[in-house]
Amino acid sequence: MDFRSKVGCSASVVRAMMRFESEKIPDGTPVHLSCVIHTVEEKAMADKRMGLLVAGFDYSGVSEEEFNAWYDTEHIPERRAVPGFINCERWIGADNPKISLATYDLESLDVLQSDAYRKIGGANLSPWSKRMTAKSKRICRFEALQMPPGNQRAPASAPALLIVSMNVTPEAEADFNAWYDKEHIPALSKVEGCLSARRFSIVNSASDGNQRYLAVYHLGAPGVCSSDAWKKAVDTEWTARVRPHFRDPLRIVLKRYERKA
Repeated sequence: MDFRSKVGCSASVVRAMMRFESEKIPDGTPVHLSCVIHTVEEKAMADKRMGLLVAGFDYSGVSEEEFNAWYDTEHIPERRAVPGFINCERWIGADNPKISLATYDLESLDVLQSDAYRKIGGANLSPWSKRMTAKSKRICRFEALQMPPGNQRAPASAPALLIVSMNVTPEAEADFNAWYDKEHIPALSKVEGCLSARRFSIVNSASDGNQRYLAVYHLGAPGVCSSDAWKKAVDTEWTARVRPHFRDPLRIVLKRYERKA
């Protein structure tokens, strides 16, 4: 039977269906084709979670003109050309413009293991990249996996950004994740000026705290995350219960970088 022509599925789904087509449920009834398709496609969607790369620097010891020229004319264009990089955005500290942060949505974290990325990353960084990063203080570098549903892209052209990363004590981890997913993210998402709220688990961390959890909020303005509405959404009984278990917090408020003419 030509499953692909019957249902219009991808080759990977077809292969999975061919593996399962002879299986039966316990009473001996053959598995219905539509059930197989549904199950296989659901698993494929669950396995394809987007990734995020975050790189932050304090470049106080570097010429601002050269730092921005390096980022804008070499570093970002190199990454934008790598298949799987969805977007490449730059941010600067809302209070300290010498804080620079770049965020990159990825089709998956596998992108960072691809030949195309390896040619420009790690040991293969350009001489200019090696010079700039050596003169700057790294704040963080996070390779993170978006938490379910896992397929939300950053909104385009958001004026501001808040990142919050931390660890949590092991005994409170289940409660922490439930609080984040069931109360904290939904409440902050409803605050006026919050354009998106996403959670990530950090797979590889390079920072003073080596944090494992990351939340990223795109905002209409830097002041959104200090508004009365934001504070009201944060200050709950559940927050008070989990907050003593936070460890190694890193919180940075940023605004969108705009290249000077």
